[in-house]
Amino acid sequence: MTTKYESADLILKIYELRREEKMREARDWFYGFNPKSIEEIQAIYTSEHSSKFRMVIGYWEMVAALINHQAIDSSMFQDTTYEHLTTFVKLQPFLPELRKGQPNFFLQLEKFIMNIPNAEAILQRTALQFVGK
Repeated sequence: MTTKYESADLILKIYELRREEKMREARDWFYGFNPKSIEEIQAIYTSEHSSKFRMVIGYWEMVAALINHQAIDSSMFQDTTYEHLTTFVKLQPFLPELRKGQPNFFLQLEKFIMNIPNAEAILQRTALQFVGK
C-alpha cells in the first residue's frame, strides 16, 4: 500500500503523461470516437488510427493496474479525473465480443471501475453525458 504522498506523486506523473503531445492527440481522437458496432472497432486496428486507439487503451489499462495493485489510492484517483470512465463506456457494450480474441481486453479498467461504489449508475450517467447512450 502506498502513502498518500506517493499516490499523489504517481497521479501527477500519469497526468503529465496525458499531456505528452502524441498522447494528447490520441486522446483527442478517442474523445470523438463513438463506435456503434463491433465492426467499427475492429476496423480501427487496420486504419491510420490504430496507434491512437492502442495508446489510449494501453494507457488506461496501465493506470487501472496501478490502482488495482494499490500503487495509487483509488479514492484519490477518482477525485481527480473522470476520463477513464468516458473511455470505458465507449467500449463497454462491445467487451464480450472484443474479449473473444483478447480475453484480457480492458480487464484492469473494468475491475477498477466496477469496484467503485455505485459504478453502474456512474457509468450510466457518463454514457448519457459523453456518449449519448
